[in-house]
Amino acid sequence: MYTDPIADFLTRIRNACMVKHKFIEVPFSNIREGISKVLLDNGYIFDYKLGDKKIKTIKIALKYYKNVSVIQKIIRISKPGLRKYSKYKELPRVLNGLGIAILSTSYGILTDKQARKRKLGGEILCYIY
Repeated sequence: MYTDPIADFLTRIRNACMVKHKFIEVPFSNIREGISKVLLDNGYIFDYKLGDKKIKTIKIALKYYKNVSVIQKIIRISKPGLRKYSKYKELPRVLNGLGIAILSTSYGILTDKQARKRKLGGEILCYIY
């Protein structure tokens, strides 16, 4: 049975936020690192660090405001069984611009706003707000 590594990553973040963990540790992959960088740049997490060379992991420091997680919802959009692609003119606006859509483009992992600015389309990985 094939498991979706991105869905697993997002579920780990969602579960850790629900039980108010300060840190989570996930296995390393380039796409997970890209998503972590986007989350850091948009203020959804405090920081992330890569683990040592033997066991490649990503340690993520989750962010809370008044004891409530900054990440309210993470929704996986494109799945291995049904991929969702979008042209830059048709990119979705999450909560009228309050949330972000994370895309996989030819220039790497970007938010919907960055992709619109660069006039790039791509695979819509998830919505976060």
